[in-house]
Amino acid sequence: MSPLILQRSPTFCPVRTLASSARSSPHSAIFNAHRLTRIGFVSGAVFVSSLFYGNTQPTVHADAEPAKESDNVYERPRTPLSTLVRTYIVYGMCSIPPLIDYSSAILATLLSIPGIKQITEVVVRVTFFNQFVGGETAEEVIPLLEQMRSDNKGCLFAYSVEVDEEEAAGDVREDIKPAESAHKQIVAETIHCVDVAADFEDKHANGISGRRTWVAVKLASALSESLLNLSKHLVATRPLTSPHVAFPGCPLPTDLDVLDAQAPLGPLTPGDVAALRELRADLHAICSRAKERGVRIIIDAEYRYPAVDALCLDLMREFNKLPQPSKKSRSSWFGSSAVPTASPVQPAVQPLIYNTYQAYLRRTPEYLVQSIAAARAGGYALGVKLVRGAYHPHEISAHTAAETPSSTEHSHSLSISPEAFPPVWLTKPETDACFNSCTTQLIDHIRADVSAHRAGTLTIGVLLGTHNQESTNLVLCELVKQGLASEEAGVVRIPDEVAERISLGQLYGMHDSLTNHLVDRTRCSSPFVLKYIPYGNISDVMPYLSRRAIENKSVLGNGVAAIERQRAATEIWDRFFG
Repeated sequence: MSPLILQRSPTFCPVRTLASSARSSPHSAIFNAHRLTRIGFVSGAVFVSSLFYGNTQPTVHADAEPAKESDNVYERPRTPLSTLVRTYIVYGMCSIPPLIDYSSAILATLLSIPGIKQITEVVVRVTFFNQFVGGETAEEVIPLLEQMRSDNKGCLFAYSVEVDEEEAAGDVREDIKPAESAHKQIVAETIHCVDVAADFEDKHANGISGRRTWVAVKLASALSESLLNLSKHLVATRPLTSPHVAFPGCPLPTDLDVLDAQAPLGPLTPGDVAALRELRADLHAICSRAKERGVRIIIDAEYRYPAVDALCLDLMREFNKLPQPSKKSRSSWFGSSAVPTASPVQPAVQPLIYNTYQAYLRRTPEYLVQSIAAARAGGYALGVKLVRGAYHPHEISAHTAAETPSSTEHSHSLSISPEAFPPVWLTKPETDACFNSCTTQLIDHIRADVSAHRAGTLTIGVLLGTHNQESTNLVLCELVKQGLASEEAGVVRIPDEVAERISLGQLYGMHDSLTNHLVDRTRCSSPFVLKYIPYGNISDVMPYLSRRAIENKSVLGNGVAAIERQRAATEIWDRFFG
C-alpha cells in the first residue's frame, strides 16, 4: 500500500471525517429512519438559522485588522454579486464557533439521509466548495489560474482528496476500491497536477524565472504508525546537536539510514520499513517530475514529527543540490594552478523543495539557524515555508496526556517528546514574535544571497504563509529597509532577483481583501502573492472542507470570518443602494 496521501489527519489525533462519520456504527441500528429524518431536518434548520444568527453577532476577537485600500491599485473587475452573496453566507456560518465544531457531525447526518444527501451536496457546492476549492479536476481550475494571473496572483496547487481512515486501516468494504489503488491514484494525480501547473507556466513564464504555480504535497495519516515509530527511533538514537534544538529536534543526513538496515531497529517493524521505503519512492517520483517540469514542491504536514523532517531533508539534499564548481588547470609564469570554475549545468528552478517551519514550535529559531548552516555545508539550496501553525491545542493536550500516567488517551494522541516543556509556545504573542523574528532573519539571508549571487543560482527561497496584516507589513518594510526593494508613493517595487527568493502565501477564499491590498501595494514582473488552491471531487473534498473550518478556527474564529462577512455585506448594500 502506498503511504502517500494528501490532506488527511493522522490517526494519532483522530478527526472524524465525513466519509467515516457517515458510515453506520454498531450503535446506529437503534436509530430508525424516522429519527434520522428528524435529525436531518433539525440539522438543516441549524444551518439555515445560522445565516441569520451569524449575521447579527458582534465581531469576535480579531486576528488581523482589515486591510486598508491603497491609492495605487490594479484595475480589476468588480466582484460578481453572486460571489459576494456566497461569501456573506459562508462567513456568516463560519462566525459561529459551535457550528464549526459540529460541522462534521451535522454534515454526516445530512449526507446519511436519502434525498437530503443530494440537496446537501448542492448546497455545499454552491457555498463552501466554491468558496474554498478551485474545482473538481486540475483542468477545471485552469480558468481560475488565468483569472488570478491576470490579477498578478500566483497559485499553490494541491490535490486535496482524503483517504478514509477505515480504508487506510485495512477495513475496506466490498463496494470500495482497495486502499492501495487509492493511494497510487493520489500519487498519479499529484504528478498530473505537476504537469498541469508546468503547462500553465510554460505559457506565462519566461524560462525558469517567474514560475508562480507551485504544488503542495501533504504527508498524512495512512503512514502515521510507521512515521510515529520512525520518529520514536530517531528521538532515541539521534545524537544531540549543539546548541540544543527543542523537540522535534533537527534532522540529520543519517536519519534514513535505518531504512537500508538488514533488520528493523527499535520500534520499527518490517512492515514499517517497507511502507517508509515506498513513501520515499513515491515522494522521489513526484519530485523528479517536478524537477523535469520546473515546478516547486511544498512539503506540508499537520504535525512536525522527526520522521517528516527527515524525509524533507532527504528530498532537499537530492533535488535542491547546487552546481558544484570544477577545477581546470591554468598556466602562468609560476607554473600550472587549479582555478575553480562553474560546472556547465542545465538551468533549473531552485530551491525546488520547500519544507514547512512552524513558528509556534519553540525549536524554530534555532532550527532555522542550523538548517541554513547545514544547507551551506551540504551544497544544497534551502526552501523555507514559514507559517504560524494551526495545531496548538493538539500539541498542548498531547503533551499533557503523555505526562499523565493514568491517561486513557490512545497512544497515538500522546506526545513522544522527552522534554518537560511542551514543544509549542504557550501564548499567541510568543508565536507572533517568533514568526516576525524568523521573517526578519530570513530576509537578512535573502539580502546576503542576492549580494553574492545576484545573477546566479539561488541558495535560499522563502514562502511566508500568513493572513496577519502586521506580518505582511513587516515583510514589505524589511525588504525596503534592507535595500531589496524600493518604495515610492506607497508602492513597493520588488526586482526579479528578490521576487524569485521570497513570496507570500494565503488560502483561497480567505481574507481576499488583504491579498488585494498586497497586490495593489507591490509591483514586480511576476506574482508576489500565491493563493493556496485545493481541488478534488466534491464527495472526496467534503472532509477537507469540514476539517478546514475546524483546523483553521485560529484564523476564522479570531474575527476574520466576521470581518469578511461584514465586508461582503457592505459591498452588497452599496451595489443596491449606492
